[in-house]
Amino acid sequence: MPIAIGFFVGHAYAILFLWVLVEQLGLPAPSIPLLLAAGTLSATHRLSAGSAELAVLAACLISDSTWFALGRNFGSRVVRLLCRMSLESTTCVARTEGYFTRRGPVTLLFAKFVPGLSTVAAPIAGQTGMSYARFLLFDLMGSMVWSISFLFAGRFFGDVVSRSQGLFAFLSQFAAVVFLLMVVGFLLWRVVKQRRFLARVRDMRLEPDELKAMMDEAALDGTPQPYIVDLRHPLDYLPDPRVLPGAVRIGPSEVARHAERIPRDRDVILYCTCPSEETSAKVALQLHRLGITRVRPLRGGFDGWKLAGYPLFDYVEADEIVAADVIGAETLLKSAE
Repeated sequence: MPIAIGFFVGHAYAILFLWVLVEQLGLPAPSIPLLLAAGTLSATHRLSAGSAELAVLAACLISDSTWFALGRNFGSRVVRLLCRMSLESTTCVARTEGYFTRRGPVTLLFAKFVPGLSTVAAPIAGQTGMSYARFLLFDLMGSMVWSISFLFAGRFFGDVVSRSQGLFAFLSQFAAVVFLLMVVGFLLWRVVKQRRFLARVRDMRLEPDELKAMMDEAALDGTPQPYIVDLRHPLDYLPDPRVLPGAVRIGPSEVARHAERIPRDRDVILYCTCPSEETSAKVALQLHRLGITRVRPLRGGFDGWKLAGYPLFDYVEADEIVAADVIGAETLLKSAE
C-alpha cells in the first residue's frame, strides 16, 4: 500500500473532520476531493462510509453552529467578513439573502452545494432570527445530503475502478498526486472566476467624490440628478436605514422587473454593502444586457459614501423617477445650505 494511502487510511476520520471543519469555518480548502477519495476507499472496505459520514457531520455541526451564533450576535459584520474570506464573494451576500427571503430555512437543505451560498448561509440564518432548533434540523439535513452525495459518488467510482486491477493499481500508486491535482484544480477555477469578475468591476466603478461632484453640478444646473439605486437587502438596513440623496430602493432580484423605471438618458449609479461592490457590479452587467448602458457601481458602496462624510437621508418612498429627481435635488441643496 502506498505511503500516502496508508497514512490517509490510518487517520481518515480525523483528516475528514479537520479538513471539513476548516473549510466550513471559511478557509478556501475544498473538501469535495477528500469526500470523493474517502468514498472511493470505502468501496475496497478500507474505510467505513458510515464513520466518514459521522466525522463530516460533526465538523459541519461545530462550524455551522459557530457561524450561526456569530451571525445572531454581530449580524452583517460577520457576513461581510466571511465574504471577504470566500473565493465566491461575487455572489456571496446577494444570492444567500435572496434565497432566505424566498425559501427561508429550506435554503439550508441545498446551501452547501452552491459556491458562495454555503459560506454565509449559517450566519445569515442567525441574523434573520431563526431559532437554533429549527436551524439545526435543516442544517444537519442539508449537511447529510451534501456529504452522502459525494461519498457515494466516490463509492460508485471505486466500485467501477476495482473491476480493473491494472487501473486500480495505477490510481492507488498515484492517489496523492490525483488528489492534489483535484484540490489545485478547484482552487484555480475559483480564483480565475473571481479575478475575471473583479477586473470587470474595477473598470466600471465610480468614486464617491465623483458622484458627489456630479450631483452638485446637476443641482446647480437644474439638470436631472443621476439615478441612484440602493441594492441593499432589508437586513442591511438594520445598522443604518438611511440612503444616499434621492436613492430608490430596488432589490437585486427585482431589477429586471423594474427595468422600465430606470432611465436610459443619464447615469445610473448602483450601491450595496458587499465587499468590492460585487452585487452592484453584477446588477450593472445585467442592466447592460437589458440595454441600459450608463450604469456604474459606487466604489465602497454605502459604507464608502458614509465614510467620506457625504449626506445621507431618511428614505422616502418614490414610485416615479421624477420624484427621485426632486428628492435628490432638494436634499443636496439643503445640505449645501
